[in-house]
Amino acid sequence: MPNECSGSLKGSVLAFDFGQMRIGIAQGNTHIGIAHPLDTITGKNNQDKFNKIKKLIDEWQPDFLIVGKPCHLDSTPHEITQLAEKFARRLHTIFRLPVALVDERLTSAVAEQRLTEAQTFGKKRKQALDQVAAMEILQSFFDDCACDKVIDGKD
Repeated sequence: MPNECSGSLKGSVLAFDFGQMRIGIAQGNTHIGIAHPLDTITGKNNQDKFNKIKKLIDEWQPDFLIVGKPCHLDSTPHEITQLAEKFARRLHTIFRLPVALVDERLTSAVAEQRLTEAQTFGKKRKQALDQVAAMEILQSFFDDCACDKVIDGKD
């Protein structure tokens, strides 16, 4: 059952659609409640990816972060759930920002549909897919005001 997170998490936010090869990133603000696709990062290794994330955090100065939590339709953990949770904990440890885990079920399917409607195909589609999925994760947080867990050092 999700916890109500919106009361403690306000302001600017970056959201992440974690993947082992690519990480989609979206940006938004709780005061406006509209998510925007921002970037898709790749890297040779995790340090390379975290260096790129640091640049975005330095540029956008978020008040908190969101990471999509993968799970199956029946709410059971997905193969990548533990990796996404580890990524969220590492974001908190490195950047000292609260990190909310948000259910990301069906966000990739919705992102695929949006890109089809926008007639985005080929290389452009591959580049946009993860950041549009991150946008869907963030928008669902804005719309539902709920998350599964907040990593903020108080637990």
